[in-house]
Amino acid sequence: MPKKFILKILTAGEGGVGKTTLLHRYVEGRFSADTRMTIGVEFFLKEVNIDSLHCTLQLWDFGGQERFRFLLESYVLGAKGALLMFDLTRPITLENLDQWVKLVRKNDPNLPILFLGTKNDLENELMVNDEYALSFKDEFGFFDYLRISSKSGENVAKAFDMLTKKILEGQTY
Repeated sequence: MPKKFILKILTAGEGGVGKTTLLHRYVEGRFSADTRMTIGVEFFLKEVNIDSLHCTLQLWDFGGQERFRFLLESYVLGAKGALLMFDLTRPITLENLDQWVKLVRKNDPNLPILFLGTKNDLENELMVNDEYALSFKDEFGFFDYLRISSKSGENVAKAFDMLTKKILEGQTY
């Protein structure tokens, strides 16, 4: 009987970086350009098999607006990993990374975080280069960095696979 894991994964980052759009793309396989602002937290589920292990991913979509942030502290308990996202076309979405890291690592200072630059399909509007993004990876101890596009699907499944494998490395069987 294969071992089953239930993994709570957080998606965090400023409003409008594409958290909800990413989750719709990953869970439902479709791009939704007209997602609404997430108020508080939304919740998605995805069943995956990684290295012959069955995992249920509980994907927690954190609202990015500052006025909802106080709600989020109670939702981080039990998290096994996080995707911390910023918009490659809006450098301002990098300004509060320290707050997001503090929030998602509130109960686990070693929580694995994958750093994601979103909207990579907007080639003519990209304003954050990899070198700059990687400086945050080092500063905050993110285990990796990846550019994604929910519109094209580029690296979407890869991001979740990388994070899930990282989480499973730390699990006892």
